[in-house]
Amino acid sequence: MKNKHWEKGGLILKVSGEYGWMNTHAQVPTPILLGEKIRIYFSTRTIQTESKTTFVDVDAKNPKKILYLHDRAIIANGSAGTFDEHGVMPSAIKKDKNNNFLLYYSGWSRRNSVPYSNLTGLAISKDGINFKKMFDGPILSTNRYEPYSATSPCLITKEKEFYLFYCSGCSWEKINNKYEHTYDIKLAKSQDGIVWFQDGKTRIKKNYELEAITRPTVLELNNEYHMYFCCRGSEDFRNGLNAYRIGYAYSKDLISWERNDKKSGINIGSDSWENKMIAYPSILKTPYGIYMFYNGNGFGYEGFGFAKLSDYEI
Repeated sequence: MKNKHWEKGGLILKVSGEYGWMNTHAQVPTPILLGEKIRIYFSTRTIQTESKTTFVDVDAKNPKKILYLHDRAIIANGSAGTFDEHGVMPSAIKKDKNNNFLLYYSGWSRRNSVPYSNLTGLAISKDGINFKKMFDGPILSTNRYEPYSATSPCLITKEKEFYLFYCSGCSWEKINNKYEHTYDIKLAKSQDGIVWFQDGKTRIKKNYELEAITRPTVLELNNEYHMYFCCRGSEDFRNGLNAYRIGYAYSKDLISWERNDKKSGINIGSDSWENKMIAYPSILKTPYGIYMFYNGNGFGYEGFGFAKLSDYEI
């Protein structure tokens, strides 16, 4: 078995007030291949605590080459009291059998006792630009097994069945007089990509109690599955010693996973935008190579870049 190594290609986008509203962050890059271009959906912020989703098109041969930056948000925040009233972040984008774009997204709402709640919603589009929410409520939510959160999914299809790996809340821990969220990776299944069964079973376990694991992305190669995700501690993780790094797990059946973060093949770099944190990976196969798009420092404050897969023997 070969270990996977990622060759970094550099920063693609950092926002700085574009169109008068992209004030900070280019977070959770979510790519889809459209011919000779890659459309990358991402979330940006008008204010520090409210995220909106838009997209940028880049050249498939050279993802550093920006072709177009969209000038407005593509999904509206939800109405008062809904799960996505304070923020919308993309997470997975696929085309269905009718060539519609299905965008699975993370919705955010503020809470009083803890900082936020986040669940997963679904929006649909014919052109990949104008999206309409399929439901006002979430398609992944809390339940008797998962009382805290269900968000940041990755979608895989296999033998007409849909698999959604997602970040599931484990606890809120009070650290330095502030509540911090911990989470692991769970799996939901569906026959149609809309109605999901959450069994509450952990697929990627935390290495220690205060770890948080999120934003899984799965690469299938030769009937084997390689999952990348980001993981952090709960103390000193905002660009500190326990900031996000990219972890790795391996599976032959999408059900049982063996975690080994040392085989992720990617770490923080020397460039100023990613020298403290790398987070929120998303993998895309193209005719020009397999790319990983990911965030750097500040949870996307410094923007997102990419790396390209190359193999080497252990």
